[in-house]
This record gives sequence, structure tokens and C-alpha cells, in this order.
Amino acid sequence: MTDVFDLRDPAFVAEPYGALAAAREQAPVLWHEGLGLWVTTTHAAANDVLRDRRLGRILRPRSEGDDAWTTFDWLHADSILDSEPPKHTRLRRLVAGAFGRGHVARLRPRVEEIAAGLLDDVVRSLDRDGRVDVIATYAEPLPVLVICELLGAPTSDWKRLRDWSQAIVRMYEVDPDDEAQRDAQRACEEFASYVEELATERASAPGDDLLTSLVQERDGGDRLSPRELVATVVLLLNAGHEASVNGFGNGLALLLADAGQRDAVIARLDDPAAVERLVEEMLRHDSPLHLFERTATADVELHGVTVRHGQKVAALLGAANRDPAVFADPDRFDASREPNPHLAFGAGIHFCLGAPLARMELQISTRALLERLGPLEVVEAVRRPTFVLRGYERLVLAPSARPDRITD
Repeated sequence: MTDVFDLRDPAFVAEPYGALAAAREQAPVLWHEGLGLWVTTTHAAANDVLRDRRLGRILRPRSEGDDAWTTFDWLHADSILDSEPPKHTRLRRLVAGAFGRGHVARLRPRVEEIAAGLLDDVVRSLDRDGRVDVIATYAEPLPVLVICELLGAPTSDWKRLRDWSQAIVRMYEVDPDDEAQRDAQRACEEFASYVEELATERASAPGDDLLTSLVQERDGGDRLSPRELVATVVLLLNAGHEASVNGFGNGLALLLADAGQRDAVIARLDDPAAVERLVEEMLRHDSPLHLFERTATADVELHGVTVRHGQKVAALLGAANRDPAVFADPDRFDASREPNPHLAFGAGIHFCLGAPLARMELQISTRALLERLGPLEVVEAVRRPTFVLRGYERLVLAPSARPDRITD
């Protein structure tokens, strides 16, 4: 099939949904020559890719012949995300308890406290400048600070952790340039050393945190290797940070673009179910993660095509979440949409482990912002030049009805 979208095209990256809809009209699964893999265009096909155990996460090392990639490779090879059973089962079980509903619920007061403190800075910026970049002052620090709380890492280190995370995840995009590759290599080395030092501290001075639990698993038997511990911590920060930041920014921009829905949501902020529906639609309509690759470990028949052993197939989550076969009027942002069976957190054994925490963060942060600041509007919006992880680099807000409103 002729490629109907180009991930290197800035116009497509800025607004991919029209091209994804055109691809969906061709077939549920297409061969993409530019990417050299199969891609799904429908909700059903993406769901099947994510759930079929014959389609696994098979890491292709970068370090063969280049030692600069050694740490990058083992940070991924020893992580939950890039492992398959039985290793995946063992690693996931070790950390799943920290993300159970009970543990997440116990974090709620602290998340609310962090959000309130960050909103103090937002208010000061608004008072001083009449506008504020909500990504830099609110959306980025909040999930990193929460992960610091969960792990027991010093909250004063959040900016370093964020910068390492952003450097690493740029490698998930198509054709990262030489500078991005060097930044990722350096970030992996520094991040791994940081976690190793923190783990050494926990071994001698245990705390009531997830890192202490992981250290005890590492030192109490053979259930967790030293590298697996480090890779798990790095993954928790990378995945937890990026999904929450992008989900918040994308969804908030959509909500504020519709004054009627914005005001209706503000009027219902005391209804937890209404806030939950809003957050699910934020995640669906402009998903923070757009592409998740799997590799066939056998020939797999998939919606009319055969994915051969060794070939890759990418579930396009943004396309799945705009599928008209599943979502009525899918291109419309509907803050009260229900039901909403989106795939923003994936499906199957690699379903996002931190989904309960991310949902709670998004519900708390969105509600707190709107309760405290009331009607807002976007006066500047700058997209990140990335497709796989889709979000805003800057999202500048001001009280509504300002004359200098700018749209992206």
C-alpha cells in the first residue's frame, strides 16, 4: 500500500488525525514502507496487536559495535516494558503492589498537596505577568514530584530526573539526530548511576517507599537483579512522567478551546464522576502515546494480512481512539463521553502499570487548576515536534476573554 502518512512530515506530526482517518479507510492493517513495519488503523486491530501473545516486545540492541549504547540497552532489556514472560511476569509482580488501588489512594492527599503548592507558583506568575506556561510550572513538575514521593527520591532532584527522562524518550521517535542520541546516552549513564547511589543509601537506611522494597527484593534473593532494579526505577519515572504531562496538556488545550464545555465542566467539578469522564476524554481525543511496537514471534494472521515471523507491527493508539466504529463523532471532544473504551494506556500484559496513578494525578491536577483559577484560555501553544509521544512544549494560559488570544 502507498504510505498515506509520513512521520517525518511536520504537518502530519502537528495534526495527524486526518491522515490516520484516510489510512483507516484503506484497511485495518497496512504495510508502511517508510517505517518498514505493519501499522494498525482501527481500534479492533490495535487491541488485537496489544493482546496477542505471539506479538512480543523484542528488543534490538543498539550497542553491537558501539559501547556508548550499552547502558541504554540494558536499561531497556531489563525493564518491564521490554520484557516478555516469564521475566515480565516476575518483574511486574514485584512492582504491581505499589500501583494497586489501595496504595494509589493513600497517595491522594500528598498529590493534592503537591498540586496546591505548584498552583501557588501558577497564581504568582499570573499576578505578575497576566499569563503562565502551565506545562513548565505545573504539568511537568507534578508527576515527577509524585514519583519522587513514591520512590523516596529527594524532591529537590525533580528537574534532573525530568531532563534525563526527556532525553531518553526522544529515542523513541523516528530518526533521532546525532545530538539527541548523544543526549540519550549521557542521560542513561547519569540516571543509572543516580539510581544505583540511591539504592545503596536505601540498603543501609531503609525507608517506607518503593525503592526500599525493590532493594530488599534485590538483596533478599534472586528475584531482582541489580540492573533490573535500576531499569525498573528509570522506567517508572520515564513512563509516569511523559504520559501524565502530555495527557494533561493535550486534554486541557482541548477543553479550553470550547468555552461552553469548559464552563460546564467548571460547574460540575464537585462531581467526581464528571471529572473522571473528562479525564478519560482527555486521554482518548489526543492521546499522549501514539505508537507501540510489537514483533511477531511466529506468523500471525491479523485482520486480512499475515505478519511474518520477525516482522514488526505498530499499534497506532491515536488512530484507534478516533475509530468511528467504536466512538460516536470521534473527532469531537466530548467532556461527558460515556462509555469511553480508549486504548491510551494500552491493553494486554503490557497495559500501563501506572494507569491508576496517572488517572488520579490527572483528575486532581485538572480539577485543582479549574477550581482555583476559573475560566482560562490558551494564548500561546507550541507543540513538541514528536509523534510517538505527543504533547505540548509550551501551553500558555491567561484568564478568559483576553483580546490577545492566539490559537495553534
